[in-house]
Amino acid sequence: MSVMPWPQELRFRKGAGELSVVFEDGLEAAIPYKRLREESPSAEVRGHGSGPRPPQPPVPDDISVTKADPVGRYAVRIHFSDGHSSGLYTWQHLRDLAAA
Repeated sequence: MSVMPWPQELRFRKGAGELSVVFEDGLEAAIPYKRLREESPSAEVRGHGSGPRPPQPPVPDDISVTKADPVGRYAVRIHFSDGHSSGLYTWQHLRDLAAA
């Protein structure tokens, strides 16, 4: 079993509207806030179980991050300007978004 590389740095860049992330294996990426919000891992966005995703209102182009809270040693909760904050962005989920 391989161990997923840990993020070394998370930097919320308000002016650029993106999360800059650097992983310990050298992967660096900038993930736009809009994409983070669209790809929220919350049940509200993804749905419950294996059924289809529930319909979502469009995410505004100017969505911003109002704050972020660490969750243990495995995730971060991101609070968006539209009030959404129920998704826990695990390091694996951020890695997947960064690598896409």
